[in-house]
Amino acid sequence: MYINKQKIGTGAPTYIIAELSANHNQDFNQAEQLIHAAKEAGADAIKLQTYTPDTITIDCDNDYFRIGEGSIWAGKNLYRLYGEAYTPWEWQPKLQAVAQELGLHLFSTPFDETAVDFLENMNVPAYKIASFEVVDIPLIRRIARTGKPIIMSTGMATLAEIDEAVQTIRQEGNTQLALLKCTSAYPAPPEEMNLRTIPHLAAAYGVPVGLSDHTLGIAAPVTAVALGAAIIEKHFTLSRYVPGPDSAFSLEPQEFKAMVEAIRAAEKALGQVQYDVTAREQASRVFRRSLFVVKDVKAGEPFTAENVRSIRPGHGLHTRYLAEIIGRRAAYDVAPGTPVQWDMVA
Repeated sequence: MYINKQKIGTGAPTYIIAELSANHNQDFNQAEQLIHAAKEAGADAIKLQTYTPDTITIDCDNDYFRIGEGSIWAGKNLYRLYGEAYTPWEWQPKLQAVAQELGLHLFSTPFDETAVDFLENMNVPAYKIASFEVVDIPLIRRIARTGKPIIMSTGMATLAEIDEAVQTIRQEGNTQLALLKCTSAYPAPPEEMNLRTIPHLAAAYGVPVGLSDHTLGIAAPVTAVALGAAIIEKHFTLSRYVPGPDSAFSLEPQEFKAMVEAIRAAEKALGQVQYDVTAREQASRVFRRSLFVVKDVKAGEPFTAENVRSIRPGHGLHTRYLAEIIGRRAAYDVAPGTPVQWDMVA
């Protein structure tokens, strides 16, 4: 698929998305700083989230609307949490202008149809569908109808749920789709990542596949690239020491930069299937093992396991000829350190 003419998939550099989420802490200047820092750290794109508390839930305080144990937001009321976390809509066109000036793509995750309409007016180049919205078929259908490229996270989804969402998008004639393996835990433990799902998803749907990562650190994204990930999405913050709903599992600028550098190194290291000798290896071939005379041998004396050995470097006969040489006689005097050649064998 392509976002603003940038190819995403096999043969293209990994597409790296900095997720701003709630890490602006309701401060526009901080949001602007995040975009500049993401550019310096090597991101290709900035991702926002487009919702308000009223477009994503209702203001209700019964037990259904409180977050349970086992979450970093345990005990919080959904409506108030989203009120702390949302990105004001009036900021988003301004942040888009900042990103465009820096050469970054900026797009967003809409959480209802009014958000899609808003983002269409901004003419975003792509859409992200969050893991929690994989089961919102009407919303997915509305996003698909824009015809824009779609990146969809698959956290918590069964294969049947993923299939229904993918088929919904394709039924609307939208073929520009990428899927992200995701573990919707915040933070996510490495042992629950199951990154081997990445090549399986790619084979199952024939689309670019990547990782939306909530682990601490950069090992999972780099491993994902080695397994074929074409997209990496990671939460981005100026500092984890600044309290915020998402800061605990976000990367700071120097960490994000280290992740990008490691991914770019991994891309180079993956290369292609090749058994040819590289240019740098060619110079080292001379230091491989070969047959050398290691003790004085007089003309007419036999070559033995004591006076001929397989050693480094590689100037003598190939080691495969050792059995042929042993027991034959020297054609002339040979000093130690002489590479074995056929003319010295009588």
